[in-house]
Amino acid sequence: MNPIEAEIAVTGLHATGDYMVLRRMNLSQDSRFAGKVIANPRIGLCLDTETTGLNPACDKIIELGIVAFQYDPLTSGIIKIIGRYAGFEDPGIPLSAETTAITGITDEMVSGQSFDDAQVCRLADQASLVIAHNAAFDRKFVEARFPVFSKVPWGCSMTQVDWQAERISTRVLEYLLFKFGWFINAHRALDDAEGLLGILLESLPVSGTPIFKVLLERYDEVSAKVCAVGAPFEKKDVLKQRGYRWNDGAQGGCKAWWISVPGDMEREELAWLANEVYPRGITDSVEITRVDALDRFSIRER
Repeated sequence: MNPIEAEIAVTGLHATGDYMVLRRMNLSQDSRFAGKVIANPRIGLCLDTETTGLNPACDKIIELGIVAFQYDPLTSGIIKIIGRYAGFEDPGIPLSAETTAITGITDEMVSGQSFDDAQVCRLADQASLVIAHNAAFDRKFVEARFPVFSKVPWGCSMTQVDWQAERISTRVLEYLLFKFGWFINAHRALDDAEGLLGILLESLPVSGTPIFKVLLERYDEVSAKVCAVGAPFEKKDVLKQRGYRWNDGAQGGCKAWWISVPGDMEREELAWLANEVYPRGITDSVEITRVDALDRFSIRER
């Protein structure tokens, strides 16, 4: 089937209202890029990793994918792709069956491989912003392997876009791509990085706001990490309902229930803890850390 016949078929299927057609994402032929030349563009990186496990203290990156792009900080327009990087690295141990099942990466694919440190660091040095879909996971691994990434602000397309307000209940990248009519070879690093950039080129379905514009407006907000140190055990369900998560201290930070709130809601959260959690409203043991984009999602964030 030639391209014209394919487009006629797609149009016909959509017109019935009974079908949704997914297109393979191909950013090299994507018409959504702004394409214009501006005087001082900034460079963003969409980044994804595949790893041997979930713990950055002992697990390793085995595949890294990066897409570098220019953007206009005034209009939030994404101008064009200016570079790509994809590479494997041998972790020095056999891959588990679970890792291979999830990623499709085998021992043979990583054997003797190593990342191109010079190229990766060059991309990081140019960047004004690094974006990952679950930056709380990727950033810790990437900083452990490439410390230069600790000097760049990070944003997260999974947590810093209010998908629920846009009537999208699942934040998995593959699902978001489906919602916008795209598919990729998921769980391979460069494909996921390109899929992320493809999502940033879209607009939200309810508000109509460009997704990249939303992220640019939110990624550098100062937030407050509130740790309810010493909260009574019997209040754990109340805290969970509020959105608090438990940190067991294994990877640093206070051993306590914690939540991240916008900086201007810090006093409100303290008042809630005083009224609902702590006996006699005494919150002296609560620890508050202010976090910006340079530290957010980093191993430094405690």
